[in-house]
Amino acid sequence: MSSTTTVLDEPVHSSISLPSGQTVRIKSETALEVDEIPIIDFSAIWSDDIAAKKAIAERVREASHRIGFFYCQHPGIDPKYAAAAFKQGKRFCALPIEKKLEVDTARVPNEYVGYHKMKGYNRNKRKQQDLSEAFNWAYDPSHDPEAVDKSEPSISIWPSDFPGFKEELYTYHTQLLQFARRMTRIFALALHMPEDYFDDYVKHPEAGMRIIHYPQQEASAVDQNGIGAHTDFECFTIVTQDGNDGLQVLNKDGYWVKAKPVPDAFVVNIADCFMRQTNDFFVSTVHRVINKSGRERYSLPFFFGFDRSKRLEAVPSCVSDENPMKYPIMTSGEYYHYRATNAKAGSS
Repeated sequence: MSSTTTVLDEPVHSSISLPSGQTVRIKSETALEVDEIPIIDFSAIWSDDIAAKKAIAERVREASHRIGFFYCQHPGIDPKYAAAAFKQGKRFCALPIEKKLEVDTARVPNEYVGYHKMKGYNRNKRKQQDLSEAFNWAYDPSHDPEAVDKSEPSISIWPSDFPGFKEELYTYHTQLLQFARRMTRIFALALHMPEDYFDDYVKHPEAGMRIIHYPQQEASAVDQNGIGAHTDFECFTIVTQDGNDGLQVLNKDGYWVKAKPVPDAFVVNIADCFMRQTNDFFVSTVHRVINKSGRERYSLPFFFGFDRSKRLEAVPSCVSDENPMKYPIMTSGEYYHYRATNAKAGSS
């Protein structure tokens, strides 16, 4: 990615409160085009070459500690699966609102699944509601080749008489699920732990996914977001972008940085559970979407977290007598429910 010169607007120096409870300072609403998010070649992730995987892990370690975002290029997943999922997402978003509300997320008050209506949220209290709609679905062991118990029911809700939708979305979900398990091994190496350190955490993972539709936005970033500034609350997120700009990352200096689509690459970001478990060594970075591309924008984020029954204890390499654990210990499920409830309360 090449750097270009961007003329900043007047300094904003505003503060926003996030759904996580965090308050951050914003110095400008204009996003910069700079090479701050590294592009990492992941083509060796499927190999048995531990040296090659450790080389990936060291680059992941630097990125996860410095900015909490990186591009995962050459992940080894056929793009046809993403194309099919995008097609199904567009089919769903084109349905009449009455049909989409059959699976309104309000029907499942304690879970983050189902349909989230257009302009249903205002995460940063802008003048206008967030300009997006989404459909979320959750982990289903019947679609997991490595599931411990395939008979366990899923919490997802699905529209009736809509053939192909569930099947195509889970086909891509399964590809990402297998990749995410490999990613946890890279993260273990990045934390200078044994490669299999997280294996027990991901036998029954938290693995939600969503298709998000962002219409072209006419209002300014001061008045409206596509999705407001936030952090994710699982361990890490794998984002499949459709080729249109929109994703922006807040750097440590308080400026927004564009995370433009890169060919054959996911965007991966650290989320809050992983930041807690690494005692803030990995950073969960604030991000948002502003769609000024001139086109409809769709994205497919895959939210990967640990088994809800597992305790979020500190990774041993991230604590010491001089650097004790900063957070109270709770299970992944307890933290998930706390954050999901707060996120849904952001609607208005």
